[in-house]
Amino acid sequence: MQINLTGHHIEITDALRNYVDTKFAKLERHFDHITNVHVILNVEKLTQKAEATLHVNGGEIFAESEHQDMYAAIDGLIDKLDRQVIKHKEKMKRH
Repeated sequence: MQINLTGHHIEITDALRNYVDTKFAKLERHFDHITNVHVILNVEKLTQKAEATLHVNGGEIFAESEHQDMYAAIDGLIDKLDRQVIKHKEKMKRH
């Protein structure tokens, strides 16, 4: 799985990159058909926003999460993506 990490108004530190990599590795354990991930971390005044597009077999999955703390925003993003990935996996099994 390839992860593209982009930052808007935020410097992508090694700590942030490692955190994102670790979280997405956990997501990949649930569903190994993720080919490419595009993550955008954005800071708007007091709001930290994390959004991601997963390219999976059979489509794309998008989610976003906002929080005052970037790490919490990433956690929220992973939770949302996890639910969507599980739903996508169930849909793939039915076909």
